[in-house]
Amino acid sequence: MSIQLKKVLISDAVDETCVQLLRKHGLQVVCKYKLSQDELIKEIPHYDALIVRSDTKVRAEVLAAATKLRVVGRAGTGVDNIDTEAATRRGVVVLNTPGGNSISACELTCALITSLARNVSQGSQSLKEGRWDRKLYTGEELSGKTLGVLGLGRIGREVASRMAAFGMKIVGFDPMVTAGSIPNVEVVSLDEVWPVADYITVHTPLIPQTRNLINEANLNKCKKGVKIINVARGGIVDEKALLAAVKEGVCGGAALDVFSEEPPKSPGLLELIRHPKVLATPHLGASTAEAQVS
Repeated sequence: MSIQLKKVLISDAVDETCVQLLRKHGLQVVCKYKLSQDELIKEIPHYDALIVRSDTKVRAEVLAAATKLRVVGRAGTGVDNIDTEAATRRGVVVLNTPGGNSISACELTCALITSLARNVSQGSQSLKEGRWDRKLYTGEELSGKTLGVLGLGRIGREVASRMAAFGMKIVGFDPMVTAGSIPNVEVVSLDEVWPVADYITVHTPLIPQTRNLINEANLNKCKKGVKIINVARGGIVDEKALLAAVKEGVCGGAALDVFSEEPPKSPGLLELIRHPKVLATPHLGASTAEAQVS
């Protein structure tokens, strides 16, 4: 069944190439960024299609007002900012681009892992402040360490492949993946990941089963000093529990690109971000020129 579209609203910034491609196919494209929920509700009745990234929240109220809407396109992987159940009830198709940012998200993950291992962020900041603290920021080699990969989809597999090249042992959990199906990855149960991993990186969608997956109970099952990396979705890591674990030395450090609140404003979340053992970036997983076009 084909869907006839005429007018498209783009509510989060995408590469100009994408805009021109839509116009080339005869669509009327309107770009209006940073709309509030009320503004979006007033605007959406005029459009057949809506294109978003992660900032726009397509809630049930928005969909109820979208009397002409046929398609919501998510320029990216995760669709947790879209009420997919409400969309289905209203006959609105939700599409995403799961492969578009795989390499970019993977490469950022690998950069964060290596930065945690070698205290790159702290060392850089110290030098900028006029100090020469070589011994203070002594790190560790990744070769011989164990990386736990939670979620073995496109991004998780790319990360596993690259970090195996560093000499890391890779253990992975994914309920949809069978043992022996991925080169250089030992597929194990979730409970088998916690006690053996020196680093744990998350590459799952945010769904009820993964919300607060990395919580107090599971952190206490980990090796003392485990390092946590999240370039997937805010909400998968219980940030309050992570802060406590970092303070208590249960967790040796964390690298976070995504947060339960974006941009972060709550005092507890800001305390986590500002902790000296935490490396934080502002949701840069898909922020490359290549991923923006893909």
